[in-house]
Amino acid sequence: MEKANGLLWEVSAWEFVFVTIILAGAAAFMTGRSAANVWLEKRQLVVYLVLLAAATRFIHFALFSGSLLTIYYYVIDLAVLLVIGFAGMRMTRSKQMATQYGFAFDRAGPFGWKRR
Repeated sequence: MEKANGLLWEVSAWEFVFVTIILAGAAAFMTGRSAANVWLEKRQLVVYLVLLAAATRFIHFALFSGSLLTIYYYVIDLAVLLVIGFAGMRMTRSKQMATQYGFAFDRAGPFGWKRR
């Protein structure tokens, strides 16, 4: 397969969407949810997502003949996973604040809460 490098993907757009956004994105979202459920700090979530981005690069390498040690595509994968992971954390945290502290906070959309 001839490599067709793009700005966001290394081999093909389909491979980027399937591996990075669908597979690893779902894992990042669940990681963000679980980090929020146990009230972890954001720093710890970043550490987990850095490791997940490394695993994502390995999947690109092993299954789709991508490069393993390319910093540029690793940073792209990491940025996508950070956005998805922090979205999962923020959605869960807003639900927690409205549920566990319902006497003080109301939910304000999927990502926020407000004082009563």
